[in-house]
Amino acid sequence: MTGGGNRDTTKLLMERSVPGRVGAVLPQPDVPAQPLPDPSLLRTELDLPEVSEPEVVQYFTALSQRNFSIDTHFYPLGSCTMKYNPKINDEVSFLPGLAGIHPLQPLESAQGALELLYRLQGFLAEITGLPGVGLSTLAGAHGELAGMLMMRAYHLARGDTNRRQVLIPDSAHGTNPASAAMAGFDVVTVVSDDQGNVDLKALHELVGPNLAGVMITLPSTLGLFDTGIVEVCQTVHQAGGLVYGDGANMNALLGRVKLGALGFDVVHLNLHKTFSTPHGGGGPGAGPVCVADSLIPHLPAPVVTQSSGDGAPVYGLAAPARTIGKLSGFHGNFGVLVRAFTYILTLGGEGLRAISGNAVLNANYLMEALKDTYYLPYDRRCMHEVVFSADWQKARGASGLEIVKRLLDYGFHAPTLYFPLIVHEALMIEPTESETWETLDAFIQALRDIDREVTEDPELVRGAPHTTPVSRLDEATAARQPDLRWRAAG
Repeated sequence: MTGGGNRDTTKLLMERSVPGRVGAVLPQPDVPAQPLPDPSLLRTELDLPEVSEPEVVQYFTALSQRNFSIDTHFYPLGSCTMKYNPKINDEVSFLPGLAGIHPLQPLESAQGALELLYRLQGFLAEITGLPGVGLSTLAGAHGELAGMLMMRAYHLARGDTNRRQVLIPDSAHGTNPASAAMAGFDVVTVVSDDQGNVDLKALHELVGPNLAGVMITLPSTLGLFDTGIVEVCQTVHQAGGLVYGDGANMNALLGRVKLGALGFDVVHLNLHKTFSTPHGGGGPGAGPVCVADSLIPHLPAPVVTQSSGDGAPVYGLAAPARTIGKLSGFHGNFGVLVRAFTYILTLGGEGLRAISGNAVLNANYLMEALKDTYYLPYDRRCMHEVVFSADWQKARGASGLEIVKRLLDYGFHAPTLYFPLIVHEALMIEPTESETWETLDAFIQALRDIDREVTEDPELVRGAPHTTPVSRLDEATAARQPDLRWRAAG
């Protein structure tokens, strides 16, 4: 026997090491033995653990069970749409004809995959109301950069070389000004009004002959639908600019609002958020761009095309006439695109509409239940997420950071903290459409209990979390100087 049933499976592998214990036995090779590397190339100082295969499995499985994930916990990160990913989407992406395909194989042998991408382009065009679609961008920020490069190419093609100014609301995602600057634009901030909308008076004062366009998130990072969005688009267009839409929050609008109809010229969609494949841990993403007719010639290459064949359509790849070029290898993140296609096809139009309805309903349910406990800076109907402030609790001795750490003791992942920047002590909560009322009620009760604890026992909250393997880290040092090596105690 190698160990008892009560052995601590989370004990470090080095601490479990027993000299001579073997984890795997390799069979005798059926090919001639090859000379080993020169001994001087071998690292003899590595003190590797000697453990059995079951111990390795137990160890890493136990570690994985310590993680918060969408498959084990409520994950209310705002603006990130960390929602349930139906497993059928993974299963389809694992099909041999899709998982085993190679981007350099002849196009005639990849017609099924190309048809899938072509149909996905059509789905996204229908959802956004924008006819041109490029699938090759790999993330939301990547889509932003593509959109801004297309905006620059559009103006340069028209000889508007002085249009270098991009307006961005103060509630924007942090990647928006970075993407505009990377594309060579000068960023100017537009303030929000007391309702959380773009301040129209400030907008009118800023537009002029140097305006390239505006980048705006709808719904905004405040979780609000900008009631002046049509006037925003009209004002920018009248000044000769274009309107870029950050579509990271499309979960709130599916089947109900087409951004193209509102006046947007280019939008990116986070397929890894709204359309399955949650992106936690920095995993794979896809940020396709959808554009109006005026920007189709500038789409990043390649775009999937369809032509007539002998009795059947023929699918190919093409570079638009004035393309901004290739922004990624091959045709984009194919596995994520397959998952999004499966998700859309499974749900259909009514299913997509139900997503936005339930997401907005759940967020407003949370808002109404908690707005007497946590300060609500914008007391109006929200969309898919609600932004509270922990100012009331901080005045009694516990900050937003301490509140969300205490949530870990209640079994909930923390919501987004201190964003957007224009809300002091911000707590941004997105319940998504896939959580039940029972889960939301338990979450609401946890936040109410923590608020009570702030009054009755503030040290309990300030010292949280108490039940996690690691409690209060020096977060700045942990991020900049991670300690990744095991060292024996003493």
